[in-house]
Amino acid sequence: MTSLRDDGIDVALDTRLSNKHPRFEEIMLRHRGAIDRGEPSYKDPASGLTVMTARFLADRGYCCLSGCRHCPFVQER
Repeated sequence: MTSLRDDGIDVALDTRLSNKHPRFEEIMLRHRGAIDRGEPSYKDPASGLTVMTARFLADRGYCCLSGCRHCPFVQER
């Protein structure tokens, strides 16, 4: 199993979602709402694409190396 980041459920990877993104707050609210409702994903308000939540990804148990926005795992560099 890959190691989870300490803030992995609550903080998006800054390389995949900058806090300077014009819809950052809305995106993070949608992410938190989906987690609170037990949903595995939410719709990105900017692109309309489906985005997996960090909780879903953590529960899956491994990093798929696909560049997920909310990947909760320690990123090897």
